Amino acid sequence: MRYKAKQLLWLLYKWNRYKIKDYDDPFYLMDVKRLADRYQLWRDTLPSIKPYYAVKCNEDPVLLSLLSHLGTGFDCASKGEISHLLEMGISPGDIIFAHPCKQISHIKYAARNGISLVTFDNEMELHKMATHHSNAKLVVRICADDSIARAQLGVKFGRSVADACSLLNDAKRLQLQVIGVCFHLGTRCQTPDAYRIALEMAHEVFEYADTVGYHFNFLDIGGGFPGSDTELALFQEVASTINLSIGRLFSDRHDLNIIAEPGRYFASSCFSLAVQVTSKRLPSSENESFMYYVNDGVYGSFNCLIHDPAKVQPKVLEGPTVTSSSNPTYSCVIWGPTCARRDKVCTALLPEVTVGDWIQFEDMGAYTISGHSNFNGFSRPKVFYCLREEDKESFEDVFRNILTSRSSLSSPS
Repeated sequence: MRYKAKQLLWLLYKWNRYKIKDYDDPFYLMDVKRLADRYQLWRDTLPSIKPYYAVKCNEDPVLLSLLSHLGTGFDCASKGEISHLLEMGISPGDIIFAHPCKQISHIKYAARNGISLVTFDNEMELHKMATHHSNAKLVVRICADDSIARAQLGVKFGRSVADACSLLNDAKRLQLQVIGVCFHLGTRCQTPDAYRIALEMAHEVFEYADTVGYHFNFLDIGGGFPGSDTELALFQEVASTINLSIGRLFSDRHDLNIIAEPGRYFASSCFSLAVQVTSKRLPSSENESFMYYVNDGVYGSFNCLIHDPAKVQPKVLEGPTVTSSSNPTYSCVIWGPTCARRDKVCTALLPEVTVGDWIQFEDMGAYTISGHSNFNGFSRPKVFYCLREEDKESFEDVFRNILTSRSSLSSPS
């Protein structure tokens, strides 16, 4: 069960260090149990595939600690992401350096710190690895896009099956250890059958590897998994296609380790964002809309509108001026806080609100916090972590370690 909008304000009342009349900054609410439920659904639905969470999606330290506690690995793309995890106590064996084109100093850092799993997709990268990380366990990335994914990654990374096979010959000449294949179908994959096609391509590379003296035992099926509640049926269909294809293509590979790189799947629905209306402009004619100005925008959490790209749906939190969802609604434009003309969050139909009222956006955990800038001096929103009373015992140990000085636990009645 998701925390309801009105409970956001209830929780602010409960935290002793804040009084709602004084607190007017935007904030996130993370539902801890919801994250655990997502993990359990993954284990029930894709039991043979270990998730390696994509750190770039949302690098909140409590989220990362909880995922580690639950049992995920981590997909990193840079020295910064790797060092952050190592400082948290994450084992190097639970990290894959999943960037096909890496800075040399980052490769050296990975080698010094025992990060052995590393991806590649070009010959120059192989020469860099031979020089700076010759003991790495390499994974060749193939290009296998979903044609209707929100953002296809094949234009930048991944090679054809023929090119990938050629790279195996190059790696053999350089005496490098290649252990498997990876791919990524793109952001918000919409076509379950795209996984079947990608796995068939990966199988071709596995078969060729046998002929040149490699024994592949590693498969990374990437990310792109849906994250919102409305997409759970799609996730189940994707999972079914993956399980059937792996069983058909790789049943004879008894030592095969399979991972995936979900980000949005875990983070998106666990986070809600509350913003406050800081200013309001009334329409001057029937053809104009209300204009509301809020304290987070596209240069902050709503960068997802540009880079993801995402769609957001505002909900007004009940308060002194908004008491019922049955109130009449009016056309409005919601603007972010900066002076930039492009800082427009969305248009919507909402009950009339005024300065000091709050608006909530759900499913705001993916590619929001991680891309937040401080443009015009507006800081990243705080994150509050919520756990219901009946669930606290399950997380007692992990929260003792990671939340003692970070936040209080509260549970709505």
